[in-house]
Amino acid sequence: MDITTFYALFSATCFALLGFWWNLLQGNPHWLRDPDTRRAVGGVYLALLLPALMGLFAQVGGSGTTTIWRISFVAIAVVGLLTTLRALPHSRRVEVDDTATRVATFVLYALIAVVGVVPEIGTLVDLKAIQVEAMLLILLVLTAHGLVWRFMTAGPQPGHHEA
Repeated sequence: MDITTFYALFSATCFALLGFWWNLLQGNPHWLRDPDTRRAVGGVYLALLLPALMGLFAQVGGSGTTTIWRISFVAIAVVGLLTTLRALPHSRRVEVDDTATRVATFVLYALIAVVGVVPEIGTLVDLKAIQVEAMLLILLVLTAHGLVWRFMTAGPQPGHHEA
């Protein structure tokens, strides 16, 4: 598959998943009542939005110059790193513990930033940097799915009633 086609499909898929997440939130308003859970909900939102944005920038800058996608991937990965660090202390909630998934997310964002800064790393595995980034983004969306799964399978906190 052409890398530009991959990123087009990838971005569209991430934005669709983001829409599904919004629908899931509408059906679970109790997730937004507790500040820690609300932060975790925001983390899931960003775990879908940030890869979607990276995919869009890859489409704009992937076939020509690498400057556009590299700068955007590094900048967006830094946002992901900071928001993941901010969410990490709130990963333990009564009904679920997302710490391991958040740590994996942090590592993936760090790797995305490193490949954006040092694209020659891709040659170590006989790939272009944009291909390495694609694989890291796939893993990042996998962690987002893990976070969504944890929310869907966890019961409401004691004292919270579904509305």
